[in-house]
Amino acid sequence: MKNNRLLTFILLFSALLIMPLFANSQIIEVGATGGLSYYIGDINPKSHFSQNKFGWGASLRYYQNSRWAFRFQYSNFGLSASDAKSNYRPERGLSFQNNVNDFAIIAEFNFFDYWTGSRRNFITPYIFGGVSFLTFNPKASDGTALQPIRTEGIEYKLHSMSIPFGIGVKYSLFKRVGVTLEWRIHKSFTDYIDDIHGVYPEVSEVLGDYSYSDPTGNYEPGMQRGNGTTISKIGYNSDWYGILGLTISYKFILPKSEKCNVGLNEKFYRYY
Repeated sequence: MKNNRLLTFILLFSALLIMPLFANSQIIEVGATGGLSYYIGDINPKSHFSQNKFGWGASLRYYQNSRWAFRFQYSNFGLSASDAKSNYRPERGLSFQNNVNDFAIIAEFNFFDYWTGSRRNFITPYIFGGVSFLTFNPKASDGTALQPIRTEGIEYKLHSMSIPFGIGVKYSLFKRVGVTLEWRIHKSFTDYIDDIHGVYPEVSEVLGDYSYSDPTGNYEPGMQRGNGTTISKIGYNSDWYGILGLTISYKFILPKSEKCNVGLNEKFYRYY
């Protein structure tokens, strides 16, 4: 709870800091993203790019200079996993599907000078990090929402915060069009994206069909259902998710502002 409140404050504070930059900026890029999404958690604790789903998104990027950029990123993507397709605990018989909405503020650092449209500085690898707010709603394979059933005897929130980070490559295709290939990983602050965390509950604690909690009928209340209390010491007491995305962006050059730095403007427009 404290982590979520802290990250919410950081997200709002970062937005307040970055919004004036967008308002006064002269180089803004609008992008559309498509790619693969995957989850790491109680069903799939360590395999990247396993049981992939499709995701899409939109972004608004502001270039502070040739090395630093900031962007707002919206992403909508599916996450799913099944014990039947995993080598971790196939005998447990659990599965889930989810649709996630993610709103992120991200800072990017280019290893080389880069401007979309430049004939000299047209490609660069980059790294990035930020903070995001996400909403989710885990469901069973038949589409039944799992959170209202209380499959572990508790009710959890359907929103959380996460820390996105990763690597990518930017390439300028045309004067106003650029493309990026990016691998983004999110460390969330919830362990319920998959509806799995702790132990099997008492039958009386479940508000619905108990088979959604234990589809095999082989487990007793109090036995371990998820990883939340068993491997938390090595950092897997929350769910992670990743996105491998390709973004095509279009550059807008806004009218010059008298308040803008002249030296920076000269560098901005030298290559266009």
